[in-house]
Amino acid sequence: MSATIPRLPRLPRLPRRRWSRWARRPRVWVPAAVVVLLAMSAIRTFGGTEALTGSGVVSTALRLAVPIGLAGLSGLWSERAGVANLGIEGMMIIGTVCGAWAGYTHGVWAGVLAGVLGGVAAGLLHAVVTVTFGVDQAVCGIAINILAVGVARFLSVIAFSDLPGAGATQSPPVKGVIGTVSVPLLAGGWGTPDILGQLEQSRWFLISDVSGILRGLLHEVSWFTLLAVALILGSVLVLWHTAFGLRLRSAGEHPAAADSLGVRVHLMRYCGVLVSGGLAGLAGAYLVTVSSNVYREGQTGGRGFIGLAAMIFGNWRPTGTAGGALLFGYADALQLRQAAAMHTLLLLAAVLLWTAAIVVLRRRPRLAAALALLGAIALAVFQTTDSIPTQLIYATPYLTTLLVLVTIAQRLRMPAYVGIPYRRGDS
Repeated sequence: MSATIPRLPRLPRLPRRRWSRWARRPRVWVPAAVVVLLAMSAIRTFGGTEALTGSGVVSTALRLAVPIGLAGLSGLWSERAGVANLGIEGMMIIGTVCGAWAGYTHGVWAGVLAGVLGGVAAGLLHAVVTVTFGVDQAVCGIAINILAVGVARFLSVIAFSDLPGAGATQSPPVKGVIGTVSVPLLAGGWGTPDILGQLEQSRWFLISDVSGILRGLLHEVSWFTLLAVALILGSVLVLWHTAFGLRLRSAGEHPAAADSLGVRVHLMRYCGVLVSGGLAGLAGAYLVTVSSNVYREGQTGGRGFIGLAAMIFGNWRPTGTAGGALLFGYADALQLRQAAAMHTLLLLAAVLLWTAAIVVLRRRPRLAAALALLGAIALAVFQTTDSIPTQLIYATPYLTTLLVLVTIAQRLRMPAYVGIPYRRGDS
């Protein structure tokens, strides 16, 4: 009688790595981008709003989006580690005054480095108070914002009061400038022909619009902007493709489980908050080296809080945060370059909302009805008004963020333990 060899149970297959829905399904976002471009091109052609897709608006939007994107990236690093950082605005303020002082005394790139170090110092204070002593993170962030205003005034009085052309609320000009670069052949770099500029001036349907958008992204781009793009891509690489990033994110998702596996949760949270402070300080340094060459009191203008909104808009991911920052920057740029075009955006919003309603009609009829109603409201406002109040223009990005939160709130997922202090032994 032959012995029967028992069969071993089949091991379950490991699930394949799931990328973001938009990255995995180009058949979703590519048609969406084409629809948006067609709508913008049609409105630009028949509405006479050349700035809607002009390279000037896109270039301005990119410059305005950089500090917001860096602020959002700052919040992302901190919250992925489990520490809510509402003090980004204050860290940016410290970065502006430190960057202006070093930029005046040692040059523009020294100002950038000093801004980063100032932000790191403010981030270290936030980490010590919240991670080590377990103080409420929201309260600490608000306290840093208040403290930073007083510290910035104190430092500016000491550093700038006796200098010519400066005072307690303003610094002298920063020495040197951060240069720009243009892509050869496409955007006129290195004395080559500006092909995209010629196509933009031709006023052709869709072709000129695509050319204007691409030229705005490729013509006279600041080296600081390229640094910000590299930081966004680097954040994706570090947080999602390295062991260090996995440990840091585990400190924000389930610190007790991470601790049981040997992850030093407090160290990871310190790292996240310090990187967050450095990025916020870098955003502040941008304001005094690229946006302007001087420090002025109140220069940040709430960009730290706008960055947090961009982070939520991007679902706590670097690329989504960058997209939210571009949305905020585009709204501001369009208002600065051609305020009348903001009124035309109501028509564009109506077209896009109705298109989205048709797409989701079969799967989510209630959402489709809500989108169709919003589109009808946008069209009614467009037809009954000749301009948009300035206050509403400034509120447009916030309203867009609220609309995103309402429509796809179930897909937004913040780190599970963000804002919750951790003590060893907690479960």
